[in-house]
Amino acid sequence: MTPRLEALPLRHVLTMPTVGSAVRLARETAEMVLTEWGIARRHPSVDPALLILSELVTNSVRHAAAVSGNVTVIYAAGKDTFAFAVHDRHPYQPPLYAAGTGNTGGGLATVVELTLFLGGTAVVRGDADGGGKSIWITLPL
Repeated sequence: MTPRLEALPLRHVLTMPTVGSAVRLARETAEMVLTEWGIARRHPSVDPALLILSELVTNSVRHAAAVSGNVTVIYAAGKDTFAFAVHDRHPYQPPLYAAGTGNTGGGLATVVELTLFLGGTAVVRGDADGGGKSIWITLPL
């Protein structure tokens, strides 16, 4: 069972403009915090996590930039869990698990397939005001 996100003791938040360079910065920051937190770069979940993160930030840049000037990535970890969220202020909440069933193609299908293959979870959480959302990915370590 995945621990509650609030229980993960390690946190880092990165907010940046919703532009193409955000993808590289999000990945570099993930690599930095994982190293600081003692999670080996060669851990089998790290490369897929970086791919998933890149895809989610790319989606924010491509689809939310017109209404969301910033994208925020929240990184969190515990003893056996790495989690991250990509947040933007676009109100559309994509159906993640429909993407994984073959009903739609593209990057979200890859996100869901990799997440599930690794034994993780993917959840979309809308902002309280309905004006944005976060996509949370939780992966076991």
